[in-house]
Amino acid sequence: MGLKNDKKVIRAWAMFDWANSAYNLVITSTIFPAYYTIITQTPENGDKVYFFGMRFVNTALSNYALAVAYLIIVLLSPVLSSAADHKGNKKIYMKLFTWLGSLACCGLYFFKLDTLELGVICFALAAVGYAGGFVFYNSYLPEIASLDKQDAVSAKGFTYGYVGSVLLQLICFLFVLKPEWFGINDLSFPPRLSFLLVGIWWLVFAQIPFYFLPKGSPNYNPEEQKKVSNGFAELKKVWLQVKQMVVLKRFLVAFFCYSMGVQTVMLVAASFGEKILHLPTESLIVVILIIQLVAILGANLMSKLSRTYGNVQVLIIVVFIWVLVCIAAYFVYTANMFYALAAVVGLVMGGIQSLSRSTYSKYIPEGTADTTSFFSFYDVTEKLAIVAGLASFAYVEELTGDMRSSIIALTSFFILGLVFLLLLKKVSPKFVATEL
Repeated sequence: MGLKNDKKVIRAWAMFDWANSAYNLVITSTIFPAYYTIITQTPENGDKVYFFGMRFVNTALSNYALAVAYLIIVLLSPVLSSAADHKGNKKIYMKLFTWLGSLACCGLYFFKLDTLELGVICFALAAVGYAGGFVFYNSYLPEIASLDKQDAVSAKGFTYGYVGSVLLQLICFLFVLKPEWFGINDLSFPPRLSFLLVGIWWLVFAQIPFYFLPKGSPNYNPEEQKKVSNGFAELKKVWLQVKQMVVLKRFLVAFFCYSMGVQTVMLVAASFGEKILHLPTESLIVVILIIQLVAILGANLMSKLSRTYGNVQVLIIVVFIWVLVCIAAYFVYTANMFYALAAVVGLVMGGIQSLSRSTYSKYIPEGTADTTSFFSFYDVTEKLAIVAGLASFAYVEELTGDMRSSIIALTSFFILGLVFLLLLKKVSPKFVATEL
């Protein structure tokens, strides 16, 4: 195919990561969580808010909203994967989710305490747009790159995403940290402007991949289009196969358990720092950047260790460290303690994510033709873990009124994951100790 390994097309594809990664950094991880926690904490109601007449703890409400957003993607993912593989119109869906996410970010410009419902809905829709768009973004990889180039092309997308998101983050910092330079008196304006800039950035730079990427799969055949239900049928088929594979089944159970903790930690870290430790926005931004930078080192370190000790053994060590991290987080009371913990989180965050995916890949039986369905099942498992983790974290905080108590719930998820990994080690084949 002429488009494969075309440098212009690959650069355009990577620009989609450049475009939407700003959402992940500004909205999910730094400025939005800090702004949301500050404006929803009032002398009259404390940390309680009313959403369409229902009373919630403020941070619990935002976590519930994210959980619902990811649940929507869990329900749509089989359909989206089927469309990406068979319908040949993936770019239309990619555009749809991009418009949804970017316009939702723009809508956050109008988010103040008296427009809480609008803000929470836009926050959830932005998450749907981000996660939904990535389904199609990922599905382009085998179409634009040959098998031997896919690792390099995938890394290029990651690099573009990191550079693009940090660049916009720095621009937003100028407004948030130095509003007086721009004659800004309304302190709610800089973060709201940041949300608007994310939406515009996302939409404008996404036009580059939309222009250069092909419309859809060249293997498109109208007679072979799958019905909506077939996406779920594929997942059921994979599950029936997984049930017969003792090793893969135990790994997926372990993966689901510890993923409930891993993903939740990243999504609630900034809220915890703002609400419990009262850290300023600039400190929270430093924390997230620490996590991101150290995560790259962690991924490479875990990859090297796995060659010597085997994937499962390294995962056991990493999950055990996560248990210690959660216990330590319960007793964190100062900014320096939080920074130190963030460095450890970054180390094990990048490692556990990269190692989990490669381990799963090795457990798929050799010669399996339909690896796409197996990885779709993996993605659904991970997103369900995010839903369960966020909902549990929010529920425990609502129940106890203390975010620290929610950390205990996260600890239990990691302990369960550790138990299943230890059980997995007993039946794990030796080939998992081979080089990644």
